[in-house]
Amino acid sequence: MVEKVIFTNMCLLRDEKGRVLVQNRRQSWKGLAFPGGHVELGESFTEAVIREVQEETGLTPVHPYLWGIKHWTENGVRTIVLLYRADSWTGTLRSSEEGEMLWMDPAAITAENAAPDFDKDLVTYLSDLPGEITYIPRGEDWEYTVAGP
Repeated sequence: MVEKVIFTNMCLLRDEKGRVLVQNRRQSWKGLAFPGGHVELGESFTEAVIREVQEETGLTPVHPYLWGIKHWTENGVRTIVLLYRADSWTGTLRSSEEGEMLWMDPAAITAENAAPDFDKDLVTYLSDLPGEITYIPRGEDWEYTVAGP
């Protein structure tokens, strides 16, 4: 059997004050999230994360690197989110139609103002070692496991 897979990405940018760049999303689902999106047909994973961050933030990540993955299977389709980090970038920050861009102290991000499961992404991003988040359906709910840090 052939598995259908959708590739997406997110990217963590952190400034010299330790704040992280988040988007206060207005479309699809709401709440604070990292910038990112879908990998287009024929596009490399790195090209995709650079393009998505540029589109949503006005910033161009310099040498983004893969830090982890998050994945789940639903309705016969596996979604894989590639979690990138970038230590530097160029450009001028701006918001997009998808949401307002904000530099925030990670401690100020709560379950009430964040997108679903953002806390798991943040822990993986801020860890000293790369990690993997796997979601497993359990009836009407999802259980997750974290491998790595």
